[in-house]
Amino acid sequence: MPNPNPMTADAQILTAMRRAGVGSVSGADLAQQLGMSRAAVWARIEELRKLGYEITANPHQGYRLLSTPDALHADDLLARLPDNQIVGRDIRVFEETNSTNDVAEKLARDGVKEGVVVFAEAQKKGRGRLGRHWLSPARKGLWFSVLLRPDLRPQSATQLTVVAATALARAIRRQTNLTPEIKWPNDILLRGKKVAGILTELSAELDHIKFVIIGIGVDVNLTSTDLPPDLRKIATSLRIESGQPVARPDLAAAILRELDADYARLRAGQFEALADEWVAQCTTIGRSVTIRIGDRVQRGVAESLDAEGALLLRTQHGRLERILGGDVTVEKS
Repeated sequence: MPNPNPMTADAQILTAMRRAGVGSVSGADLAQQLGMSRAAVWARIEELRKLGYEITANPHQGYRLLSTPDALHADDLLARLPDNQIVGRDIRVFEETNSTNDVAEKLARDGVKEGVVVFAEAQKKGRGRLGRHWLSPARKGLWFSVLLRPDLRPQSATQLTVVAATALARAIRRQTNLTPEIKWPNDILLRGKKVAGILTELSAELDHIKFVIIGIGVDVNLTSTDLPPDLRKIATSLRIESGQPVARPDLAAAILRELDADYARLRAGQFEALADEWVAQCTTIGRSVTIRIGDRVQRGVAESLDAEGALLLRTQHGRLERILGGDVTVEKS
């Protein structure tokens, strides 16, 4: 059966060179694999060089990939992912857009298969939860959205925010050696400051989810001067915390691999294990919190997640309340 999302020639070339590691790939092998002439392969290599890929050519050994630019290219990201991956099997990269969630929603309504990922190098109207603006400066972070079509009831959609948070935290930890923490419901923190956020939007019928858009924003290489003064006390970036720039394509590919792995675990009925991992990294569980839900305010102790991913709050009056969302403030110990 043919692959419904065949890789482009550039993606196949980059995949072959990455798999060769420190070795080289011969032009003849690439030509045979791609079904094109060696001259056509050379032309594609030249185009990749123009994009910033450092590729050496040896007449006896072939082509070797030495370095890649800190730019998001769909072909390069595809080349970094396993062949059978769902999340990221179709990648679209825009230089600028209003909001990647809006683009992904249009693709969803057009019937595009789940797993498509929309990246933007910059967003003009990036948004967070509760209608807040999300600062998305060009080439400083990762601003992207993932389209999923899970077989879940609408009440269980919160599970996908848990999936995204565990995957995001794990990828950041593995790529940077930093120790991220999760703040319910959708923030990733470093030393108490927000470094990434998740916005989950869905379209559903009464008993069935039609599609879910998971929007993710990661402050990667922002410096303190990139952050407005009012955000410097509450926001940070991977570069600020690690003291060095972080390669955005490496991190993007790592996040997509972890997202795919955790989405597979969810589909296999392993949400409880994912929830345990989430709780182990969550700064909210076990703390006294104030949660604003519209005009309503709930106070109590955040005890745990339930089977569908909602927060269980033990109120001041001893009742156990199930909370799906809201604006949370963790009380100081």
